[in-house]
Amino acid sequence: MNTAVFFAILVGFALISCALATVDVRTHRLPNRIVLPSYPVLVSLLLLSCATGTPWNALFRALICGALLFGFYAILRALPGAGMGGGDVKLAGIIGLLLGFIGWVPFVVGGAAAFVLGGLFTVMMLALRRVTRESRIPFGPFMLGGAWCGIAVGVGSFLHGLRVV
Repeated sequence: MNTAVFFAILVGFALISCALATVDVRTHRLPNRIVLPSYPVLVSLLLLSCATGTPWNALFRALICGALLFGFYAILRALPGAGMGGGDVKLAGIIGLLLGFIGWVPFVVGGAAAFVLGGLFTVMMLALRRVTRESRIPFGPFMLGGAWCGIAVGVGSFLHGLRVV
């Protein structure tokens, strides 16, 4: 994997993670003006990484994972009484692309971690009586936190492969 391009991807994702989590907590929205431009930027960087040494199968895996996570969240949004918003669905595609590029394990870990983090937070807030079952809790921050869990797994594997860890 091209480490310079991968580092640029992670820095960019860190920046949008902070912005999106902040906005979602305050407004319960994930703005299109941040999420939608992330698609061509991320795909361009993934293409650059493949053009400079990353195996092309990583790009194909990223596209599959992006479509899978986008589709999964779209199904959740379509369910009656579902709390997923359109912004969550669009963000899921970005997260799927990124985690899929890193690998299958980071994709699964990151996708699952979002629900674990969101569930634990919700149970804790219910136990503390800070929210009710009818309360709206923004899910974007948990999606992003889960993505970073997946990234950590992938980076750990990458560093282990370099014998740094």
